[in-house]
Amino acid sequence: MLGFVPPLPQQPGRPPSAGHMIVCGDDALARRLAVELRYVYGERVTLLLPPGRDANSPEAPLTQRGRAAALFGRMSAAMNRAGNAGGTTGGSGDTNAGVEAVRIMEAPEPSDDVLEEAGVDRAAALALVYDDDERNIRAALTARRLNPRLRLVIRLYNRKLGQHLEELLDQAAAVAMPGIAPALLDASTTVLSDADTAAPALAATALTGSSKIIQAEGLLLRAAERPPPRPGETADPGLCTLALLSSTTNDPAGAEGSDSSGDEAPQLLPDESAVAAATGRGTVVLEAISRADPDRPATRMGGRGAPLAQVFSRRLRWSALGVAAAALALVIASLLTTEDTAIHSTYLTLLDLLGMNDPAEGAPAARQIIQLLSGIAGLLLLPLLLAAVLEAFGTLRTASSLRRPPRGLSGHVVLLGLGKIGTRVLVRLRELDIPVVVVEEDPDARGIPLARSMHVPTVIGDVTQEGVLEAAKIRRARALLALTSIDTTNLEAALYARSVKPDLRVALRLYDDEFATAVYRTLRTAHPGALTRSRSVSHLAAPAFAGAMMGRQILGAVPVERKVMLFAALEVAGHPQLEGHTVEQAFRAGAWRVLAIDATPPADRTPDLAAIPPYNPDGDAVPPPSGLVWDLHPGYVLRATDRVVIAATRRGLAELLRRQRSLGPRQ
Repeated sequence: MLGFVPPLPQQPGRPPSAGHMIVCGDDALARRLAVELRYVYGERVTLLLPPGRDANSPEAPLTQRGRAAALFGRMSAAMNRAGNAGGTTGGSGDTNAGVEAVRIMEAPEPSDDVLEEAGVDRAAALALVYDDDERNIRAALTARRLNPRLRLVIRLYNRKLGQHLEELLDQAAAVAMPGIAPALLDASTTVLSDADTAAPALAATALTGSSKIIQAEGLLLRAAERPPPRPGETADPGLCTLALLSSTTNDPAGAEGSDSSGDEAPQLLPDESAVAAATGRGTVVLEAISRADPDRPATRMGGRGAPLAQVFSRRLRWSALGVAAAALALVIASLLTTEDTAIHSTYLTLLDLLGMNDPAEGAPAARQIIQLLSGIAGLLLLPLLLAAVLEAFGTLRTASSLRRPPRGLSGHVVLLGLGKIGTRVLVRLRELDIPVVVVEEDPDARGIPLARSMHVPTVIGDVTQEGVLEAAKIRRARALLALTSIDTTNLEAALYARSVKPDLRVALRLYDDEFATAVYRTLRTAHPGALTRSRSVSHLAAPAFAGAMMGRQILGAVPVERKVMLFAALEVAGHPQLEGHTVEQAFRAGAWRVLAIDATPPADRTPDLAAIPPYNPDGDAVPPPSGLVWDLHPGYVLRATDRVVIAATRRGLAELLRRQRSLGPRQ
């Protein structure tokens, strides 16, 4: 994993050489992406940042973040000093070597002059990862005009706008380069969202036994985390074992999924011998493959319409039931004391209730008593009807307001923050039909309209204030997802929630890995019986952005503790590690594994394996069959015309995609 990386030194005056890569951004994702490209893939990188901004400090308005990180670092070091003395990783571990080669530039905007100074006309790829969609779009249009052959990777939150922009920029590239190969054209522009990339992993951390989903040609690859087998049991490897979990996952003194666990650290893509020897360790397996349905809207909590319980109060419903029971009793009494039919008795009783019947003069005493009782019961109808009208009017008036958490809610997930990341995680949780209660301080936050339309219970308030988490029913919640943009707020909410419910499952969104590791160790020590996870959005999203800049299609990223496994689609041609080898020979433990082969003829292949083939789910048409073959024979020889789906580590994928230095600025 990429640990904490110190600020990148600025190297002014060195002109960029041809074939380099440019990263433009204003937050942690830009810096991590630059390090990923330089450190993992060995590329020459120019990083463009706004002036006066510390690349080591993402958007965190509170200066206490550094002090909090130092405090937890000292606490963690004190608790682990005895066990970790001299226990540093060896030369094979991750280091920061080579980072000084990154060229740093500062400019307020990626204008024509700035991009030309960065060498965009000679660059191989440009990543635009500003937090502002409009700035990314303007820079993308400028860059495409300056260099039509440039590979663009754009960060956009708006999905529909991203699709249209990708088509527009691809069309511009096709006009500038007539006869360009479809594969190169498809890779010329890639629009990604860090929120979409990280949301599935963040949602999965809040669920016990949840699966990580990767989509490929309308099929779902499901990577499931399984606990270690009990004595005498044999673990089911599924289709294949993707990873061995760290043996120190449940050890309070061990860092989750880091290389500090030594030989017992999590192992990605182990071979059969390693799996057989790893007793007592959990696994991540490729469990099942199913067809993906077209995108369906996230379900709404509480159904489509407004149920009776939401329109009228419980007191009013009980009052109406009492009046109805009294009317029924009067009808029965009328039947028993008179010789009328049931219909006539009901009719007379209703007239008496409404005060529309004539006085029962000269009628038997029983009839007169029933009429008097009916009149008394009818007096209760007027206030009852008035209360019903007022409550219905109030319900209609507040139908567009946020729903409050119901009294009996339990087993839900408390989600803190409805920004870009929190909104995507909310959609993901509702797609899984997981009950959610949202806590947001800003009533005008990005995700508030979505929460209102989905009828998700929402608490407006500062999560650091007393009573806010209680209003979200934190005592009966199954998990807490703290996804605000401020590390200290997430940490404070997690600590308070643990004080209320010590066994609560907690997942924190934290920006840098050093702070995340310190928080993880401390919380695990304080609450060894509860599950704690810390996640960095930039750490989860950067590998997908880096793979796209290398011109390859990344189907998804699956976090394995604090490491990341990538799923990618590759053409076998041009990869000597794959071409001419059998599936068994092409497997390299700890680097990559071939999972599937696309048997579709090259002329008929879908350019984007991550797209769902269009079909009408309501009609008689059936989805087209997938060309991917998953049940591979180990002796199958990979040919140059094959396209494969692989699971790879970051270093393994970098080795497969490493470009020849003799190539020009464009592959």
